[in-house]
Amino acid sequence: MVHVYVHRAEAAISRVSVADTLPIVDMAPLFVRTDAVAHAAVASAIGRACRDSGFFYVTGHGIPAALIARLDGASRTFFAQPEAVKMQIAMAHGGRAWRGYFPVGGELTSGKPDLKEGLYFGSELGTEHPRVRRGVPLHGANLFPTGLPELQSAVLAYLDAATQTAHAVMEGIALSLGLAADYFYRHYTSDPTVLFRVFHYPDACQTDLWSVGEHTDYGLLTLLAQDAAGGLEVKSARGWIAAPPIEGTLVCNIGDMLDRLTGGTYRSTPHRARNVSGRGRLSFPFFFDPDFEAEIVPLPEHATSIVDDRAARWDGNSVYAFSGTYGAYLLEKVSKVFPDLKRSVIA
Repeated sequence: MVHVYVHRAEAAISRVSVADTLPIVDMAPLFVRTDAVAHAAVASAIGRACRDSGFFYVTGHGIPAALIARLDGASRTFFAQPEAVKMQIAMAHGGRAWRGYFPVGGELTSGKPDLKEGLYFGSELGTEHPRVRRGVPLHGANLFPTGLPELQSAVLAYLDAATQTAHAVMEGIALSLGLAADYFYRHYTSDPTVLFRVFHYPDACQTDLWSVGEHTDYGLLTLLAQDAAGGLEVKSARGWIAAPPIEGTLVCNIGDMLDRLTGGTYRSTPHRARNVSGRGRLSFPFFFDPDFEAEIVPLPEHATSIVDDRAARWDGNSVYAFSGTYGAYLLEKVSKVFPDLKRSVIA
């Protein structure tokens, strides 16, 4: 028997605004290398969004709708299986690669279990890869269920497509900061840390439980595809804002490392989700992060004067106090999300 422990939402929470909306940016010009004027316009729109809420929608992102539909369909087939079948690819079987399935209540946010189950994927790396040979955590092969080849093909195709989209968005972010378009590629993302999740959120309509609690993302950029159920909320300076699904878009948000690099000019924004749609919800967050072994050094022109931001942080930990490699930061964070797995696999 699997025991599920979930945390309750606060009795009194901020009212979610549906009047405030996140901006929608057409990023298609970023794929056309010769149009500097259009690049500048897109970069300006991205910069405004990053300074305001740290969240925005993108259209023209280049990921085919048919691919997202394939991924959605295969994921629904997987999650509809008995838990004993799903546990055949439990994360404990993924070893140091930290890949596979976790059941409802198996992932913690801020130390509290979430009302969701999910699949962890990442860059597909064989045993010959130097970091795999060295046993570097979070590097290795993905775990895929037997008898469901359509999930494997959809996930690997999505990883390739989303990586290209993320590189393009990061070019727009670089331009918005007055940097060369390829700045992040040259310094941080020529060999990015790519992490991909498929989450299934059971309906929480009859409870006050959070599907995922308040948190920020760890890396540079998150691209989120979500189904029609909705439930995502973003904490802006004006309060909590609903981020409902908009057909043909991805939700983009910036993470802790971009906050760190820009000295708080672009802030990683807390967000959370609660599925009250009356049915299961799927979301597909793709995390595009710095090279695992890259030293995170703030941009000189964006040095921060903030010395202690812990009181304003969801986890009470300062982004600006951190120094070292992205891998060290990431491992410290994910070890709190899966403490049992950390003790058995990494410690």
